[in-house]
Amino acid sequence: MRIGELAERAGITTRALRYYESRGLLRARRTVNGYRAYDEDDLLLVRQIRILQDFGFELEETRPFIECLQAGHPAGDSCPASLEVYRRKLAELDDCIDRLQQVRRQIGSQLARAEVESAASTPGGPEPLCELTPRAEPTGHATHAAHAAHAAHAAHAAHAAHATHREGSR
Repeated sequence: MRIGELAERAGITTRALRYYESRGLLRARRTVNGYRAYDEDDLLLVRQIRILQDFGFELEETRPFIECLQAGHPAGDSCPASLEVYRRKLAELDDCIDRLQQVRRQIGSQLARAEVESAASTPGGPEPLCELTPRAEPTGHATHAAHAAHAAHAAHAAHAAHATHREGSR
């Protein structure tokens, strides 16, 4: 198969295939008229590279897997060098997970501290705002309570006047 077909079947660009070739991971044979020629084994190599890169392996880390396949092994990870790359990658992942867990603990501590400080500075927390009523003037709780009491008294007086008016019209 030619380079365009290999690229299409592998789901990558022809430029990537040329790059793999320049890095010695892929060997193209040449036809009599100079075109690159590949076979199903090459497709297997490219798929192995892509899978490993999808897992986070650097291109050079794929080399032992490719060499294992090129040596005739049925799987790229059946050779000792490939297994060693797996071990190194697992150690890297473990280190990364440890660092992330440390960061998570630090952020959790910061959040807990901030919540305690926030609760201490605003007893009962901030008052919820209603979009239908205007915001109370920041003159203090006593003034706000007086306005609320006045509004409640006015509502009660209006209700009493309405009830008296209804009884008088009977």
